[in-house]
Amino acid sequence: MDDSLSRADSQFLPAYRTEASDRPTRIRVDLDALSHNLRALQHHVDVPVMAIVKANAYGHGLVPVAKHLQSHGISQLGVAFVEEGIALRQAGLRVPILVLGGIHAPQVTQFIAHDLEVTVSSIDKLRQVEQAAESMDRKAVIHLKLDTGMERIGVHSENAAPFIEAAVTSRWCTVKGVYSHLACSDDPDSPMTHEQLQRFLAACAYFDRIGAPMPVRHLANSGGVLHFPETHLDMVRPGIALYGVLPDPASRATVDLRPSLSLVSKVVYFKVVKVGRTVSYGATWAAARDTRVVTVPIGYGDGYPRSLSSRGMVLVRGNRHPIIGRICMDQFMADIGPDGTAYNGDEVVLIGRQGDVAISCEAVAQAAGTIPYEILTGLNERIPREYLGGASAQRGTKPAG
Repeated sequence: MDDSLSRADSQFLPAYRTEASDRPTRIRVDLDALSHNLRALQHHVDVPVMAIVKANAYGHGLVPVAKHLQSHGISQLGVAFVEEGIALRQAGLRVPILVLGGIHAPQVTQFIAHDLEVTVSSIDKLRQVEQAAESMDRKAVIHLKLDTGMERIGVHSENAAPFIEAAVTSRWCTVKGVYSHLACSDDPDSPMTHEQLQRFLAACAYFDRIGAPMPVRHLANSGGVLHFPETHLDMVRPGIALYGVLPDPASRATVDLRPSLSLVSKVVYFKVVKVGRTVSYGATWAAARDTRVVTVPIGYGDGYPRSLSSRGMVLVRGNRHPIIGRICMDQFMADIGPDGTAYNGDEVVLIGRQGDVAISCEAVAQAAGTIPYEILTGLNERIPREYLGGASAQRGTKPAG
């Protein structure tokens, strides 16, 4: 993540990593939609929002999205790994940043050096942070992670008392927050969220018991924000909802959200496929009649799922058309029918709207047999990002991050 290294080695980066790209496939990020979602979520919860920008801001582009959110007064950002936090600091971000993932001891000094807030998930991890902070003669800002049912990282909430006491009495750590993660909040009917909330509040009561200041309590992810107002507490952590996508088919649209990402490409080839002829690898699809087929230059090498083979849909000239045959690494074919019309250069929408018709990220995920999170975060840096709207009107295309 060293700036001088990235500049010196820029000549070795792939050709698609340029400030502008003529590649017909691109991701369009609507910054005005992102702003709308942030305002809608802030109004809905009435507490500070920690915007989650991990995993390349859910495929939207880590640095451009974080800068946009900072310009709109976001009070906190959340990332998964220290490398993401460092990238934001090197890009000039000054807003508080919490690294949500588990820490690796050799990296702890990097957290402190770059003014990143640390998730501390055990007494042993606390000691590692203390040791690093003392060696640098600089206090670390930490959030305590309690496990209330996820069984991923964190001290079990029922055993949290010694952990909390060790943290609040630490000479080298400042406890800013305490949090847990909801396992089933995407489903508004799941009883587990209420169980986790009660476990979390019971553990947090220990701060009062020992006369320690209550840190910022944060529990609600996107599902919690949408469905469980009692989990909003002192701050919330929306991720996928911030980008206008519902986390699960069971989720309810309790907030007016607008999708902020579109995935588009163009027709690069057109042909008539005769009845009985097969299309793509494995000859898994055969034409039942003479039909017209277009080729689209995006594939699983870009993160567009191969599982959409003969299952996905695209929009061409405002009409839905099926993907046929297996999706290749760099391209796929779509059937526009015996009477369909398309020309090279026509826009193809894979996620987003064309005229009065739309294909949502949620629909793509359902067709692929996965979740919207995987669709968004799987779209890789080979696809240029184009940023539309926003105060800065970033209309050039550039790679994410």
